[in-house]
Amino acid sequence: MNPTRRNFLVAGLAAAGSSSLLGAAPAAESDAIQCLDYGRSFICNTSTMNAVRFWVESRTILYDDRAGTNLVIYQCGSCKSERTFAKDNLLAEDNYDFMPIYGGEDMLILRRHVDARDGYRQLRKVNDVWGEPILRLHYGKTVKELNTFEEIRDVTATDTPLAAQTEIANEETGLRCVMEYPIKTMNISIDKSIWQVDTGPIAFPDLTKRFDPPVDSVRLAFAVFNAPHFCDFVIEQPTPIERDGEEVCRVYHYSNPVSFPAKNRVLAVS
Repeated sequence: MNPTRRNFLVAGLAAAGSSSLLGAAPAAESDAIQCLDYGRSFICNTSTMNAVRFWVESRTILYDDRAGTNLVIYQCGSCKSERTFAKDNLLAEDNYDFMPIYGGEDMLILRRHVDARDGYRQLRKVNDVWGEPILRLHYGKTVKELNTFEEIRDVTATDTPLAAQTEIANEETGLRCVMEYPIKTMNISIDKSIWQVDTGPIAFPDLTKRFDPPVDSVRLAFAVFNAPHFCDFVIEQPTPIERDGEEVCRVYHYSNPVSFPAKNRVLAVS
């Protein structure tokens, strides 16, 4: 196994035990918090046909506490369907959003058309798509947890990047996850002394059962929270469009909000 492949697998699937980003700090620095620098983290691919580079938009660590393992899932930024390297007419006419989500040896590809049609989700082996990937990941040099309204208010008013870590769990299945993502929108009420995160998309895994491969558990979601103990999500799913009480079509849309007990962190990353 060559170094590139080995490094990718180590980052994607590793022994985890019961550790968590929200429950245990790195051994080297007991008081340190690790968080990706989302402005400088990419997945570079090695195919000679298309050595495409994707921006990492969120990172989810899926823990199987019964097996003592975890899977690191990288959700990449969307692009549009295209005729890559053509001389003209570069965009496909029946256009759709395209998003790759890496999960160890497996990849979930999402193609969101104008309507909810077959083929939205596709599972592939990572190596079979754009060759062996190279993770170009950078972590924040300084990561500080913001615990008070005043801290969050003051950093929000600056150009310091904000990120969040949200942990949810399912005791029945023994599955849990930590979703980490840049905070793209932060609301601040000076009058009421309250803040609220509203951001996405993020890689949200279904913890109610085990999937094979595990990356197939992922759905896209937006996360909204204003306290450390719960998080609301609106999840992308087939959603009916009705006219005069009758369904005329279905689209993939963020709908049917749900709320989960959670552990939330707001982080200043520099």
